[in-house]
Amino acid sequence: MDKKSCIFNWSGGKDSTLALHYALQDATLEIRYLVTTVTEQYNRVSMHGVRETLLIKQAESIGIPLYQIRLGEMPDMETYDNIMRMHLEKFKAEGITHSIFGDIFLEDLRNYRESKLSEIGLKAIFPLWGMDTKELIGEFIDLNYKTIIVCAQENLKDICGKIISEDLIDQLPPGIDPCGENGEFHTFAFEGAIFKVKIDFSVGEQVFRTYNSPAIAASGNDDPYAKPTLSGFWYTDLIE
Repeated sequence: MDKKSCIFNWSGGKDSTLALHYALQDATLEIRYLVTTVTEQYNRVSMHGVRETLLIKQAESIGIPLYQIRLGEMPDMETYDNIMRMHLEKFKAEGITHSIFGDIFLEDLRNYRESKLSEIGLKAIFPLWGMDTKELIGEFIDLNYKTIIVCAQENLKDICGKIISEDLIDQLPPGIDPCGENGEFHTFAFEGAIFKVKIDFSVGEQVFRTYNSPAIAASGNDDPYAKPTLSGFWYTDLIE
């Protein structure tokens, strides 16, 4: 049986973890790289704010080569698209045919991804697509995965820095997606079946940042059609 040669778009969070959990069980897929965008100025995962050193530890624990795409802080759409196209063309030249994402229900984002990949002649795979987000986070917890919230919207300060549990999800304010699929919060996964060893870290300071949100800022979760708006996020630093 011929396998599909794939890259996996890895943000380091819970959705990526569960999507990779599924993808690794699919005998038709060969995952060549974990691909993550990293902000050049800070050596941190774009939007999530996780240190590059912890990202590298994740990839080493999973056992799949890490491929970093280095970006400036808050690139505009044209810059982002040009950089991504360059790397996608490199992947295609290596024989890669598919790109795997952890998206769940954002139609515009899926359409954007598929459109950009089709320009290069690649196809997208969405292992979690259309699933109920409450059931997904429940499955994540039931599988004994552990993840900590590293970034949260201004109104969600109380959950930033907390490990996700059933109780925490049940206590989320009305309108907040259980998986944070609308960008409400982002996480760092550190323990579970796809990790050969637990990722150790200590919790550092919590800071608040306000900035003009670009159309594309994150590795895997942001809506590329969103208009720039003033946004505030709490970040909890994780220290190796």
